[in-house]
Amino acid sequence: MSHRALSTPGPARAIAHQEGRRKSLGRRMREHVWCYIFIAPAVILYLMFTVWPVLASWYFAFFDWSGLGVPTRFVGLANFEEVVANPYFWNAFKHSFQFMAGMVVIQLPTTLIMAIILNNRRLKAASVYRVIFFLPVVTTTAIVGIVMTYIFSPFNGVVNTVLVRLGLISKPIHFLGQASTALLTIVVVSAWKGFGTNMMYWLAGLQSIPSEVYEAAKVDGASTVQTFFRITLPLIRPVGLVITLFTVVGALRVFDLVKVMTDGGPFFLTETISVFIYRYAFGSTGMPRIGFASAAGIFFGLAAMILSLIQGLAIRRAGTIGARGGMQ
Repeated sequence: MSHRALSTPGPARAIAHQEGRRKSLGRRMREHVWCYIFIAPAVILYLMFTVWPVLASWYFAFFDWSGLGVPTRFVGLANFEEVVANPYFWNAFKHSFQFMAGMVVIQLPTTLIMAIILNNRRLKAASVYRVIFFLPVVTTTAIVGIVMTYIFSPFNGVVNTVLVRLGLISKPIHFLGQASTALLTIVVVSAWKGFGTNMMYWLAGLQSIPSEVYEAAKVDGASTVQTFFRITLPLIRPVGLVITLFTVVGALRVFDLVKVMTDGGPFFLTETISVFIYRYAFGSTGMPRIGFASAAGIFFGLAAMILSLIQGLAIRRAGTIGARGGMQ
């Protein structure tokens, strides 16, 4: 009995074990105290400029508040009801998803084609071309928007001048002032600016494919087209889904380029959700309405979150299928 009692951990031994774990945890934290000190500024900034605005938006969405003083007029779900009934919100909602679809359709295939070209080992000065295509990414979006406004201007703009001299058009086109071309022009400019990022992602995916796979396909007599559709595309499919997710999320958040180039015009035909929220939050339509803008942001954020969740599940499924295919 005494041996069995000694071998059975009692409450005293459990308490001693927990105290030992606390001491070891405290000792490890003291040993790595400088790591916590160095990471503290990033954590503080993240809490101040990401976590707090999100939580504050949920709070302000239930008030009719102009941003001055303390919110006191509680309105419940009235802001959300007004958002749902606002036709300009749904107009901006539609434009945001049109912008996103245009970015996916234009940017994904073109960046993949360029990545395949630059991945060719026989191409000379490939690194120089990569730098050239990546330069717009590190250029300030506001500067790009201002420059592109002049380039697409109907008054001696470079694009119109070239098209007129080539005889493709008889008179200059107001690319940013027409309903049929304004949003598409911004999509093209945005796709050009972010071209280098997706190109690098595709390059990373292409370079992860073992060269032995291509050599085996060449020995078997596979053509270039067959190699691309039977080997390259299936192997980079998970990377492609991740790139698509990044492109979708980035496109839905577009603000600065639209704000600089058209400010949502003409007649709100290029207004996206971010510009719509800015317009109401900072009073370009009158007295600022922080509560209404917060409700609009939450509504659209939930829609974007659902879309991202669906894409995340698709990525996970693609990874599972790829792993099964690799095991076979």
